[in-house]
Amino acid sequence: MNGPDGKYAWTATVGEKGQIVIPKQAREVFDIKPGDTLLLLGDETRGIAIPPKGSYTELYQLAFGAGEKKK
Repeated sequence: MNGPDGKYAWTATVGEKGQIVIPKQAREVFDIKPGDTLLLLGDETRGIAIPPKGSYTELYQLAFGAGEKKK
């Protein structure tokens, strides 16, 4: 399902083992290949998000305050 430019919506079904299949169009748009590791972020109010590959370091720093001195 396409929305405004660059915006998409897809559905996925959760299998018995808790696995989901990422739709082919989504894999193509976001260059997701077999063996890739994806980060899932969860918020009980807002839901689950899968940020773009390559943004892990930035997200880690934002979430955990990288750069702060260890105690």
